[in-house]
Amino acid sequence: MLPIISEENAAAAFSEIFQDMPSWRKKMIYYIKDENPEINTAIIEAANQTDLDPKAVALGAYMTYTLIELAMKDSDSLMNFQEG
Repeated sequence: MLPIISEENAAAAFSEIFQDMPSWRKKMIYYIKDENPEINTAIIEAANQTDLDPKAVALGAYMTYTLIELAMKDSDSLMNFQEG
């Protein structure tokens, strides 16, 4: 089950992403390439196998990855706080 993405996390992510979207997307390419190369390969394949704009497809995938990552960090910190 995927973690719940809070409005705060979404707002923070969107603020960063849309401040300079091309730069953010390029940064994410390298981040995910190091962090999870299989996901990066899947994103690139999906972007290249569609009639849609590949940069837009990649942006959506990287944005989703970021939102899930933020939600997982919140979920982990909440679980650690409750255990302590």
